[in-house]
Amino acid sequence: MPIETIYGNLQGLKSNQLKQLQKLYHQRLPGDRLTTSEFAQRVASISTEVGQPVCVYINRRGQIIRVGIGTPRQTQIPPLELPRYGAGRLSGIRCIATNLKTEVPSEAALTAMVIQRLDAMVMLTLTGEGFKRRGGGATGYIKQTYLAHLLPIPAHERENSDLQELKFWSISPPLSLDMLAKQDFIDLVDGLEAEFEREFIAQEVDSEQDLVVVVGLKIDKMTNQQFEDGLAEVARLVDTAGGQVLKTVHQKRSHPHPQTVVGEGKVQEIALSVQTVGANLVVFDRDLSPAQVRNLETKIGVRVVDRTEVILDIFAQRAQSRAGKLQVELAQLEYTIPRLTGRGEAMSRLGGGIGTRGPGETKLETERRAINARISRLQKEVNQLQAHRSRLRQHRQRQEVPTVAIVGYTNAGKSTLLNTLTNSEVYAADKLFATLDPITRRLTVPETVTGKPTTIVITDTVGFIHELPPTLVDAFRATLEEVTDADALLHVVDLSHPAWQSQIRSVMTILAEMPETPGPALVAFNKIDEVDGDTLRFANEEYPMAVFISAAQGLGLETLRQRLAQLIDYVIAS
Repeated sequence: MPIETIYGNLQGLKSNQLKQLQKLYHQRLPGDRLTTSEFAQRVASISTEVGQPVCVYINRRGQIIRVGIGTPRQTQIPPLELPRYGAGRLSGIRCIATNLKTEVPSEAALTAMVIQRLDAMVMLTLTGEGFKRRGGGATGYIKQTYLAHLLPIPAHERENSDLQELKFWSISPPLSLDMLAKQDFIDLVDGLEAEFEREFIAQEVDSEQDLVVVVGLKIDKMTNQQFEDGLAEVARLVDTAGGQVLKTVHQKRSHPHPQTVVGEGKVQEIALSVQTVGANLVVFDRDLSPAQVRNLETKIGVRVVDRTEVILDIFAQRAQSRAGKLQVELAQLEYTIPRLTGRGEAMSRLGGGIGTRGPGETKLETERRAINARISRLQKEVNQLQAHRSRLRQHRQRQEVPTVAIVGYTNAGKSTLLNTLTNSEVYAADKLFATLDPITRRLTVPETVTGKPTTIVITDTVGFIHELPPTLVDAFRATLEEVTDADALLHVVDLSHPAWQSQIRSVMTILAEMPETPGPALVAFNKIDEVDGDTLRFANEEYPMAVFISAAQGLGLETLRQRLAQLIDYVIAS
């Protein structure tokens, strides 16, 4: 970018006015002063002549690094372009802005200051008149000034207060230009940075943990309950992945914004939330396109991920067996490949045509080829895994051992039930996707006619989730075939979850979309010890053929064994 670029809306500016703005880049201010009277009057005279606000951004060496036409919000520097950016320090840049009206700095201007973490903001209110001196000087253009700067907010206040109630900034009373020019800039900045550093160190308990702002978008076709359930699930996913949700931001729109999902004003609110709560990650409750991620990260200044990426991260943490790790890596690569192009400067990509292919293009294509080659190898290994599991299933079928696959929403208690029924020690925890690999065990059930013990094979499968990412469905096809090849299904439902009905629908939708129709299913409502009588009665009315159990407490398991035997008899007979 040329050093004399003027930012903002330049429409209607004359060439001599543009030259005056560009000449500001050649000024140098003292390092220990916010501004000088001469420089402030010069900026004010240009603003008066063009009839628009002017913003000048200055680094701590006194160099002008950005000149813009418009308000501080309209001309602000994208967070990723700031030379230093983080919750524990200021950006090292101050802003001198003009205001055509005699009023204190607006909330929009102060919010822009917070988002950029400016050292300070000086607002010059204009008289609407004045005159220029020979040699380029000016006088009489400034009526009064205001000085604003950030305030560090203790962590307990951020956690226990609403965003609108917090005071993020301090604004001086009206100051004369002479008083402003005498302010010691170094003392101001040093004192602020020391306070921010103390507060940042005090709140930084676990530096390895992602501190997250969750963003939820409610579109017209969603009910309030669906939206709230989805948002709660994203928060649970973040917690399972090892993050800490500091704040949740909502927006209601008829449809997602094509560039940023949420509107421009909401992006500003998210950026403000990130700065005020000290977050380092933003998680959206829906899938994002590569362009949307890039736009959001530029405007917000921290990493932005979608729901699918959080799920993939959980799977990467949970995968224990070679098969699980293989399938997770395949899913991650298939998710990554369409997002390579969006990396912009990280890939140094110059363009796509004759004379524009630079080293970055080669790097991009090289990485794409390497990933595609790795995907091909992984797909071959998954196919081999698929064939191996198919042979094991055929062996069981030749022995005429009936098979039942446990399916259900993640964290419904499938692994706990398997452990209780078969006296196993499969890993089970109150976490989403605690187990990924299918676990097969033998289970003894009573024959329906004679009551004699007979053996069936029962398999615990990966948990389902609302809108299971397509990359995971494809990568885990070897695992999901355990479901389609089973003689029958045991659909475990967490009855204590407030969204148990929508969870049933999500599981049924995924089962219906499988390439082969699974066998008949027995619904087992789990965790009945954690629900009230009204919920039990309602579930019994809606699903009269279901069985009610508590895997953790061992309730209803004998009835479950009998009903499984009946289900197997039905399958064999049909």
